[in-house]
Amino acid sequence: MTYRRTLSRDEKAEYIKAVQCLQSHPAVDPVMPEARTRFDEFQAYHIQVADGIHLLGQFLPWHRHYIRSYEKALRNQCGYEGSFPYWDWSRDVTGNNSISTSPVFDPATGFGSNGIPGTYTLPPNNATANLIFAESFRGCVADGPFANYTLSLGPGKLATRHCLTRGFSDAVKYALTAAAVANATRATNFEGFRTMLEGDFSSFRPHNGGHVAVGGEMSNFYSSPGEPLFWLHHANLDRIWWTWQNQSPSHLYEVSGPTTKTGPRVELSLDYILKMGSMGPSVTVRDVMDLHAEPNCYTYV
Repeated sequence: MTYRRTLSRDEKAEYIKAVQCLQSHPAVDPVMPEARTRFDEFQAYHIQVADGIHLLGQFLPWHRHYIRSYEKALRNQCGYEGSFPYWDWSRDVTGNNSISTSPVFDPATGFGSNGIPGTYTLPPNNATANLIFAESFRGCVADGPFANYTLSLGPGKLATRHCLTRGFSDAVKYALTAAAVANATRATNFEGFRTMLEGDFSSFRPHNGGHVAVGGEMSNFYSSPGEPLFWLHHANLDRIWWTWQNQSPSHLYEVSGPTTKTGPRVELSLDYILKMGSMGPSVTVRDVMDLHAEPNCYTYV
């Protein structure tokens, strides 16, 4: 996997082309009937399992396998042969730089810019149940490769046909700085690292800070994979985890944390199964821990 800024203009275009292919490829066996495309299908699965993945020990290994399954779909269904890009936002928020100036939002070579005010109205819904915060939904993205893309799912657990929305926020960019990343990687154990990277509903860390900084669909706890940048954001989080894993031999296979939010605490183990549904094969946590071993076989450059 490669830092996106180092890709050539043609390489960036090839990746976008593969994503657009997945957005038109028919769904295989979606968990929500409204999911029309393979891209929708990945979003639908996240909507269904989000409550059982986030704020739990399996957060990082599950997303590692989820990203890898998405990458394989780009290759197997759409013939993508390039490197999978990650978005290192820490290089975009230094000093007084606004998140909006990141090259990833360039309309010509990136993913398009901010939402346009007044172009999107949230549907009537239970905002609390769907974790939809109106201030993040500035409007529809009107430029770039996804300006005319229509999502079938979201926001939240809803199933509505709507534009890709964004609502940039610099208020949380402090959670995306190199200092914030360094603070997480100084953790001496997995549980400390995971919580410092993921964040929660009361504190912003690199994970939830990145979601809220982009806003719109990306800011939603359930339907965020409808934002094509979701995958580059989580690839960067995975890269940071890999960096932490390589700080000590004891880190490589270290996992911990609860596997459920209710009932007696059951600690995450290497034998815990990461279920992937129709996204790809389910594997154990042990299977995803070493990037250089099968079934992963990738690295970060």
